[in-house]
Amino acid sequence: MELWHVLFDILILLGAAMVLGVLCERLKQSAILGYLAAGTLLGPNALAVISSGEQVGSLAELGVALLLFTIGLEFSWPRLKKLGISALGGGAAQVLITVALGSVVGLVFGLSVKSAIAIGAIVALSSTACVLRVLISRSEIESEHGRLALGVLLMQDIAVVPLVLLVTILGGQGSMSEVGADVFQAIAGAIVLVIGLYGVLNFVAPKILGSDSFKQNRDLPILLAIVVGLGSAWASHKLGLSPALGAFVAGMLLAESPFATQIRADVGSLRTLLVTLFFSSIGMLGDPAWFFANLPWVLSVVVAVVVGKAIVVWGVLRVLKVPHVQALGAGIVLAQVGEFSFVLAAAGRGELIDEELFRLLVSVTIMTLFLTPYLIVGGPGIAKRVIGLLHGIGLIRSSVGVQESDSMGAGRDVVIIGFGPAGQAVGEQLKGICDRVGVIDLNPMIGSRARAFGFRGYVGDATQGDVLEHAGVVGARAVVIALPDPSGACNVVRLVRAIAPDTYVIARARYNRHVDDLEKSGAHEIVDEEAIVGEQLAERLSAFLG
Repeated sequence: MELWHVLFDILILLGAAMVLGVLCERLKQSAILGYLAAGTLLGPNALAVISSGEQVGSLAELGVALLLFTIGLEFSWPRLKKLGISALGGGAAQVLITVALGSVVGLVFGLSVKSAIAIGAIVALSSTACVLRVLISRSEIESEHGRLALGVLLMQDIAVVPLVLLVTILGGQGSMSEVGADVFQAIAGAIVLVIGLYGVLNFVAPKILGSDSFKQNRDLPILLAIVVGLGSAWASHKLGLSPALGAFVAGMLLAESPFATQIRADVGSLRTLLVTLFFSSIGMLGDPAWFFANLPWVLSVVVAVVVGKAIVVWGVLRVLKVPHVQALGAGIVLAQVGEFSFVLAAAGRGELIDEELFRLLVSVTIMTLFLTPYLIVGGPGIAKRVIGLLHGIGLIRSSVGVQESDSMGAGRDVVIIGFGPAGQAVGEQLKGICDRVGVIDLNPMIGSRARAFGFRGYVGDATQGDVLEHAGVVGARAVVIALPDPSGACNVVRLVRAIAPDTYVIARARYNRHVDDLEKSGAHEIVDEEAIVGEQLAERLSAFLG
């Protein structure tokens, strides 16, 4: 009877999450905000519709482990290397610096060393689910700030497991020497777990995966994934470690199997269920009455977290030579407290974090998650205004970077903005036709790439007029905008038309829905990638059919 009661509560919770998720989508917000609101409204601190909150929370805890398993399936060294040192190095540095600063703030407010470190770890994480969903819906995942944010988020996802392990160990009883012994024991257990999983997935599983039955039946690889994910979570728990650790490592090891692509696709529905249940269970922790009673304190901490995290990411990326606007834009996008921070807070609840502090952390996290869509939408614009203001009063130097020399590039025949695969294809056609070609890109390697084509390379942000002037846009016959980011492309088109009204502008539209925006921005000609792909598909089909 208890089982059916729990299932009914889950049904009510998921139904409310669906309705409020749809409402949020209609209001141009992330559906995740609806999931949070559903849990808060139905939880024990509001309407108290859900009576089996503890059992739902236990299921959500299992869901967290399986969610990290699906995240582990997405990791591969080739994918990580493509993001570059700016994103990956920045992500690792951001986590370490934020943990350190959060710990210092905790100590200033009178917390113990262990509790202060736990607070730093909780604040260090941003929301992968919210940020990526909004960036993808806005077609900004390939923008410079989107690419940087993705790299930092991936490193944060990797850091979740050791941070959970750290908070769990800190929450144990004993002196620092005993904590050190616990750390050694945990590391030894983690090594045993990794070796065991590696042996199973590389020596035992291949014999099973290679059988004809696995090749012919799509259900069996999915069962393998579930058994590996749940089994590794259970083994990690038996070793005294976080179940999330085992699930994440199993996902990473399974990602190299021949069935990884199919498994990633087939666990998509399961991931949706887990994400919805997870965020709804997080919402159940919210206490509206406490929130409004302590609103000034909560708002103060929210402002401190948002501003502090944005500045930390900005500073870290600047050290890695990322231009100011993109670095601060990525910082604003990542200025929330993430969903996995709840996992850390739950691990430290009681021993490291008392109930009053726990309520504060929950309220701040939920509020920053509600702010996330607005941070992403307004982040790039806010970053430009802040950098412009600081540059105007002399606090920072211009982020213009000119490769090769500081001479102006006046009199260029063509300027290519964005020198990825599309821009390089344009460059191939210009070889031997135009001698005076300039290339603008944010990639520091642009100089060597441009020289290989016989062009002049300029490192800089094309949304800034002085960068365009250095590259010779003023007086150029034509400008080709090959940026994959639609909003960035529109901004560049408008700026080029403003400073060089007689220059012919050809722009790339990654998606058909952005063609009108580029036309309104002033582009003379637009290349619609989706239309070209459709034409190519039709031509290939016609050729095949004779």
